Amino acid sequence: MPELPDLEAYRSFFNRRLPGVGIEAVTLTIPLVVRLPKEDFIAALTGNAFGRVERRGKFILFSLSSGDYLAIHPMLSGRFQYCQPQEKRRAKTCFVLALANGQELRYFDERLMGKVYLVKEGAFAAVPRFGELGPEPLSGELTEEAFRERLGRFRGQIKNVILNESLVAGIGNAYADEILFAAGLHPYRKRTELSAEDEARLYQAIRSVLGRAAAIVGERMENE
Repeated sequence: MPELPDLEAYRSFFNRRLPGVGIEAVTLTIPLVVRLPKEDFIAALTGNAFGRVERRGKFILFSLSSGDYLAIHPMLSGRFQYCQPQEKRRAKTCFVLALANGQELRYFDERLMGKVYLVKEGAFAAVPRFGELGPEPLSGELTEEAFRERLGRFRGQIKNVILNESLVAGIGNAYADEILFAAGLHPYRKRTELSAEDEARLYQAIRSVLGRAAAIVGERMENE
């Protein structure tokens, strides 16, 4: 499952390649993942061009010259290919964007669980659950004090708490385990049993584990 470090690597990779690049043609092979009619999706993207690529939680957000966003939540198995047109397509390739720089941007999804939205002029309230996302765990606004205040609103096992994206956005199952190991916390421990020292270690573990992983994944992606 792509989580915050993986999507940060995609964002950085694409921001070095896509801004200003036009979309010359759109092929939608598996419309199931796209949350608008096939004809509307093709018409909206054809002749458009990419701006900066952003990320929010587990969404990757491709800004477009039209003012809209192509917002993709890859879920369990969604992945991207940026490649030459002659390269073999992966199984379950859902759509292909033929780019003005001679490359193709492809999205493939083995389980077809991902969701693709065209967000009109940044109206993200129309995207399910987007408005419920908590702050980004690596952002400057999430101080230790702010994190502990937010954490106090939740009950239940600590792993389930940090997986709840209304606490902080972007943590998935794999990195949750690594974060809790780094913090020295058992996944089944109740949030209400944590001491102030436990909460401080958890905050530091979230930032260090995700920050380190984002750097490693980004380096690997560039070298592949």
